[in-house]
Amino acid sequence: MVEMEIISFALLAAPDALFHQQTERAQTNIREWLKTLNEKDFPVTNWLWFRVMTNLALVKVCGVPYEEVKTYMKEDLDQLENFYLDEGWSADGFWNENGRQADYYSGSFAIQFSQLLYMKMAEQFDPDRCRKFRERALLFASSFWRYFDKTGAAIPFGRSLTYRFAFAGFWSAIAFAEVDLPAPLNDWGIVKGLLLRHFRWWSYKSDVFNVDGTLTIGFTYPQMYMSEDYNSPQSPYWAMKSFVALGLPPEHPFWTAEEKPLPVAELERSTPVNPAMHILCHGEHHHFLLSSGQFCPWPLKATEAKYGKFAYSSQFGFSVPTGSLIQQVAPDSTLALSKDDGDTWRVPWKVHDHRLDNAWLRRGCQILEEIPALRSTWRPWKDANIEVKATLIAPCQRWPDWHLRVHEITNLGSSEFTIRTVQGGFAIQGREDRLGGVLRSYNDEASDKGAAGFLGSSRSAFPEGTQETSTAAIICSNAGVSGIRSLISTNCQQLKGEVLKPDANTNLIWQRTLIPTIVSTMTIQPESSTHLVTAVLAVVRRTGFETEYTEVAIGDKWNDIPQISHPTKAKAPSTDFIAFPQD
Repeated sequence: MVEMEIISFALLAAPDALFHQQTERAQTNIREWLKTLNEKDFPVTNWLWFRVMTNLALVKVCGVPYEEVKTYMKEDLDQLENFYLDEGWSADGFWNENGRQADYYSGSFAIQFSQLLYMKMAEQFDPDRCRKFRERALLFASSFWRYFDKTGAAIPFGRSLTYRFAFAGFWSAIAFAEVDLPAPLNDWGIVKGLLLRHFRWWSYKSDVFNVDGTLTIGFTYPQMYMSEDYNSPQSPYWAMKSFVALGLPPEHPFWTAEEKPLPVAELERSTPVNPAMHILCHGEHHHFLLSSGQFCPWPLKATEAKYGKFAYSSQFGFSVPTGSLIQQVAPDSTLALSKDDGDTWRVPWKVHDHRLDNAWLRRGCQILEEIPALRSTWRPWKDANIEVKATLIAPCQRWPDWHLRVHEITNLGSSEFTIRTVQGGFAIQGREDRLGGVLRSYNDEASDKGAAGFLGSSRSAFPEGTQETSTAAIICSNAGVSGIRSLISTNCQQLKGEVLKPDANTNLIWQRTLIPTIVSTMTIQPESSTHLVTAVLAVVRRTGFETEYTEVAIGDKWNDIPQISHPTKAKAPSTDFIAFPQD
């Protein structure tokens, strides 16, 4: 059923070579085989496009009368219409309390990709719908280009990431369908750059190949922990969707245009994408998104990691679990809770009351900047009356390399409750640059080789090493810097920063990582709450295929701690500070 769509596209793209030159018997066999798809029960997801494209090939190439398949096509297209959210985005299925997914299937993998092919090939049958698909492509492009950084890397998020450079399939399909995009994408050189830089980024990931040259299942290296049960050795070849622009003639403006860089001047520091419940965060030193509200209900591996983490990075990726221990949970960019002293852990999966909101950068009563924020609520256990409200606050002009996470954990029950928590920053490559050894630990804060000697303040040398304190943890390696600080923690009997060493092969991008964490134990009285506020720092040192390192005064950034106003604090800071949204 899946393969029929691509076979149908092949028939539509090259009808003479693949159908009309066949014998009459072969043509009959192709026609009758494709028609069997109309007798199948389909998952109500992007799969419906497989049948639409197959019926289109039956009509345009195989000689089947349009009236014979029109009903099937209309039913599928009308059902797909129910997936539409807003701003050009569709969900992969229905967006409701039974599942909420708006990932790369909404764009490059399936829905937008297929809409663009349909728009190019079905206009004579369905002009009104094709016009609508063109309008939606323009809307979708206006936010989707922000998922790619200046090196060409896309932010990994959601399922089926083994499709790899299918991330950029939308840009290839835009070219193939000859859609002129609005500013700042109204230049074929910009679209060409989005596609070719993405290829270039992947071309430096040699571990994506087996020794025989075939693509592996995984992301930047063979990785079965992140695979889905529907993956097979041919699954990675959906990446070939991004080659559809090869259907354009060599004189097309897409090929003759000069490749142009990402229009970074048009990038806001933080851009909410309401339909996907994302905030795209673009800074000089890091490109990532904040996420809240999505979840996958199917019994696939690691869906809580693929959809439920707070942050996803184009260069740090994210981690998937390998087991139930905290080192195997690999809690980067999330909050892990345990009510049995660490035997089992829960992380956000199915949240409710998810919404976009705002925080504010203030100086006294003056508002300097409105900062996008995401809010949600979740319940870790069915057998415990505990509720967690989470607020994610994007970077601001004063602290551009930090984002904030605010948690209010409430005991709605009638007896006290003891909980262990682990708050994780970004997972980062955790080995020395020169020989690949273990990063040195600088945990003696009083030593001249501690905070000052380790991090320093000079741009001339980038530090390597780790450090734990009573309220923070930081990791510096050739990949950059990942750190986390506790700003507020109420009712905590124990609190400390720890550098967690997760299982190998948990992260999508690096095989050996470390995660900076804040670990705490708290007892919450009945009908009362505890508050956790953390600040997360991330700086990318070397990106993709670049040979130059970004040199940053890490010590200065690490010690320039975001100032906040919070109900648990007696008064607001006298300097610039961030004020949170309140119920």
